[in-house]
Amino acid sequence: MHLKNYTKEFRYTWQLAAPVMLGMLGHSFVSFVDNIMVGQLGTAELAAVSLGNSFMFIAMSLGIGFSTAITPLTAEADAEGNFVKGKSAFKHGLFLCSILGVSLFLMVFFAKPVMYLMNQPLEVVKLAIPYLDLVAFSLIPLIIFQGFKQFSDGLSMTKYPMYATILGNIANVILNYLLIFGKFGFPELGIVGAAYGTLASRFIMVLHLWYLLKGKEKSKAYVTNIKLFVLDTLMLKKIINLGAPSAMQMFFEVAIFTAAIWLSGTLGKNPQAANQIALNLSSMTFMVAMGLSVAAMIRVGNQKGLQSYVDLRRIAYSIFLFGIILAVSFAVIFFSFNNFLPKIYVDVNDANNLIDNTEVIEIASKLLIAAAIFQISDCVQVIVLGALRGLQDVKIPTIITFFSYWVIGFPISWFLGKEHVYGSFGIWLGLLGGLTTAAILLYIRFNYLTKKLILSNN
Repeated sequence: MHLKNYTKEFRYTWQLAAPVMLGMLGHSFVSFVDNIMVGQLGTAELAAVSLGNSFMFIAMSLGIGFSTAITPLTAEADAEGNFVKGKSAFKHGLFLCSILGVSLFLMVFFAKPVMYLMNQPLEVVKLAIPYLDLVAFSLIPLIIFQGFKQFSDGLSMTKYPMYATILGNIANVILNYLLIFGKFGFPELGIVGAAYGTLASRFIMVLHLWYLLKGKEKSKAYVTNIKLFVLDTLMLKKIINLGAPSAMQMFFEVAIFTAAIWLSGTLGKNPQAANQIALNLSSMTFMVAMGLSVAAMIRVGNQKGLQSYVDLRRIAYSIFLFGIILAVSFAVIFFSFNNFLPKIYVDVNDANNLIDNTEVIEIASKLLIAAAIFQISDCVQVIVLGALRGLQDVKIPTIITFFSYWVIGFPISWFLGKEHVYGSFGIWLGLLGGLTTAAILLYIRFNYLTKKLILSNN
């Protein structure tokens, strides 16, 4: 088959994926702004945001992962022209996301004392706890926003979550500036100011997205007149059966990156701050891959609804190819600028913290080499996972992700991440091993399922 049969799909895929990418990058950009502004206060503050956010990443992975169940169900209903089925998927998904948001907030809030048992630097823990109190509460609007976002994506209306995220980011940057540094008469709150900015921006995002969807003809009937407590047990079960494995898939991946934060913390505040820089930069390229993953989920879900399995496979492979091209570009950027990028995060002119800042830059620049190498693996695994969700295949991929990250990846990180072995770089070699294993096994699964569907349809 000619390459043109795949590349001709790039344009439509990009139209679908670009707004999702920008929206997902918005989540990372909140963290990016927090890190840069907090990094000006010192390496202990940057490490504290890293430690606090490590708890948030775990909770967010469960919430965001669960909410992805709404997209393929909405996309399939949209392709079939079945409004009742689409509204039911959205309403039940939103109900479950609201319950999950409150549950995750309580889980993180009451888990704070665990920080003292994790062999983390004490000054970092003391700074992280008040920051986490406020950021944990922002999980409620964030997971509700995800419910609206995944529904909007399922209708192929990917622009509107992006607009809401951009508005939230603008609010976050302004509030951070005012409250971290105490500008224009506002109190100087340090990293707690960053937490207030994040909390406010997430409420703004959910309200603005609802307002946008209410104003559009295609989505208005879905998002108004929602009888949230009139529930259908069958649809609840369907979303839970799709959403729970998807949440666990994302949890297994995010948890190994979180484990990398905690392992870095055992090496000291500077390795932990350096890890946070490399992680933040990598998360931004990951969000681009996530955009393509959502596009794969929507397009595969549509083709499944149409029972057009040959096109389903061709479209999915074109998205995999698109992802690999982007991943190679990111790898080149990380290789080329590995010494420059960490300097954005710390004040290189701060004479008092010069030794700490120099060490952080040195460690982070090495970690970006590892990050450059795993760009392709990371991109492929998340896009193939999206395509499998579009097929509503979630149970076997959950086992694959657990095996890849926790049977292969984590033991390598733990063993090679010790101070007398490779330290921080060893931790990231484990991440590379886990992501590569996941990419290969998930691809094998997708290849097997799509061939089977085509054969059974002939």
